Amino acid sequence: MNSGKTTILLQTAHNYEERGMKVLIIKPKVDSKGEDYIVSRIGLKRKVDHLIENGENIFTYIKDHDEGVKCILVDEAQFLEAIQVDELMQVVVRLNIPVICYGLRTDFRTNGFPGATRLLEIAHTIEEMKTICACGRKAMFNGRKINGKFIFDGEQVAIDGEDKITYESLCPYCYYDKLSKYRKLKEQLRK
Repeated sequence: MNSGKTTILLQTAHNYEERGMKVLIIKPKVDSKGEDYIVSRIGLKRKVDHLIENGENIFTYIKDHDEGVKCILVDEAQFLEAIQVDELMQVVVRLNIPVICYGLRTDFRTNGFPGATRLLEIAHTIEEMKTICACGRKAMFNGRKINGKFIFDGEQVAIDGEDKITYESLCPYCYYDKLSKYRKLKEQLRK
């Protein structure tokens, strides 16, 4: 969260295209932020070439639409299904097209997303993109806020900007401090 993943994806696309190479930019449809665009925090945006449906076979789609594609770029890869990550690996192995995925490792409860977990299991290389917490330490977790208040319950997937939901990158110290305060408040409300 807030590490510049989408900005780097857009730069990567530019680098390929500047050299006359075609890229295919895809993202899971469940990521409704930006609709059929990928949007970076610094204001850059670009229309995606394909929105991936849940249950869709990505390998089949790419095989049928790979005319001259030199690289596949995937935004918000954490929202992929595990089998779709396997299908992307088949794109690399069988079609010989590099696939670069950008996404989060864990959700706001520090649990892995199915797509991210599978990527961590089978990716050729993994590059961590770093960002910082408001306290200045390295951020490792994502805090979910509703109406400006941190919460630690709810559905795994809730898109930033919907229903007054925002996210904040947190270091472990701040994350667990906020979690502890949240639990204490919840306990007080039960009494």
